[in-house]
Amino acid sequence: MHREWAKALTVLSQIGITIAACLLIGVGGGLLLDRFFGTLPWIMIAGSILGVIAAFRSILELIPKDGDKEDK
Repeated sequence: MHREWAKALTVLSQIGITIAACLLIGVGGGLLLDRFFGTLPWIMIAGSILGVIAAFRSILELIPKDGDKEDK
């Protein structure tokens, strides 16, 4: 029972860290490029959209599929 809770908590924490990292990289990189090119806020908007897409894709890879059970 405790092992199932630990696995669930691990996946949930990975999801949270993944979302935060993808959004920070997308928005932060966009802001830096916007300041460099003087195009504020356009690259930041594109970076945030790419960050959301990257986060969603990474979360889909973290979620175990039905056939991927590792009950050893």
